[in-house]
Amino acid sequence: MSGPIRVVLADDHPVVREGLRAMLSAEADVEVVAEASSGPRAEALAAELRPDIVLMDLRMPGGGGADSIERMAAAGLVCRVIVLTTYETDRDILRAVEAGAAGYLLKDLARGELAEAVRAAARGETVLAPSVAARLVDQLRTRPERPRLSEREVAVLRLVADGCTNVEIGRRLHVAESTVKTHLLRIFGKLGVSDRTAAVTHALRLGLLD
Repeated sequence: MSGPIRVVLADDHPVVREGLRAMLSAEADVEVVAEASSGPRAEALAAELRPDIVLMDLRMPGGGGADSIERMAAAGLVCRVIVLTTYETDRDILRAVEAGAAGYLLKDLARGELAEAVRAAARGETVLAPSVAARLVDQLRTRPERPRLSEREVAVLRLVADGCTNVEIGRRLHVAESTVKTHLLRIFGKLGVSDRTAAVTHALRLGLLD
């Protein structure tokens, strides 16, 4: 990378943000460019400042965590989000990773570990606390087989990912709009989601659109 790694801090506790800023400011190749006290504020700053990394607490008043990660991914923001939290429940971990988190770290890590995690994430790597990695592997081993989409359903979902409306999808696939809606309903059912954005995000996480 040319220039320092630009970071946005998102945590509802000012003392935590102050501590993180002090830790990262000691690194010559890292620059904290903004702070946020909620997920929506972090999303706005990410869209405005285009940082390389967003360090985000999992639970904040006003929203945050996995929901914010999903919205940033859906908006096409290229910043990588590292969850930095005190929570390490199976549900929290899997939800954040499926939403698109580039890392999941716990707040008891040392300054050097935090800096190295930021650098690794900026290089495109996934960074996980050892205990989190072990739990994630266990979850993935015991998860049911990923849903199977038909070739036509995959084609529909790829066009949704490209930003096409139902009418446009129908024209491209030479089917009626009602048929497109039927395909989408089946896709939602198979993926366990309720809208187009969640369907695309979840399918990408599962590798169904590769």
